[in-house]
Amino acid sequence: MTYQQIQAFIFREARLLDDRKWEEWLACYHKSVIYWMPAWDDDDLLTEDPLSEISLIFYPNKNGLEDRVYRLKTERSGASMPEPRTTHQSSNLEILKQDERTVELRFNFNTLSHRYRETSQFFGTNYYTLDISGDQPLIINKRIVLNNDYINQVVDVYHL
Repeated sequence: MTYQQIQAFIFREARLLDDRKWEEWLACYHKSVIYWMPAWDDDDLLTEDPLSEISLIFYPNKNGLEDRVYRLKTERSGASMPEPRTTHQSSNLEILKQDERTVELRFNFNTLSHRYRETSQFFGTNYYTLDISGDQPLIINKRIVLNNDYINQVVDVYHL
């Protein structure tokens, strides 16, 4: 894949979140994806093991993301009702490693979220591993480092 194709994929995933196109967004993910947002510990270090330490979000496979989307679509998520309006911005995309089957990426994100007449901002760095062996790339690993982890609300997948 070229840099431009990878960038287009990253921009498309963000747009699908902004547009609430949940099924298309889920189609960006491999069935065995690891979706993880570690927490900052008391020493200002990121947790390293989602199975034994606190995480802000952790889904060990796509089933967790599908369940989350189901709750959003059926309004069974009181913490996310009403859904906020969001605008995702991605920048500083770097290809860290690439071979015939996978690409490892790092890029910064800034998401503005508006709900209840208030705008919040979420920012940090995303680390992706993409499977590029098929017809379209699929995210097989997504690690989100949220730099503003002192927040006054629940953080959800549409914020990241």
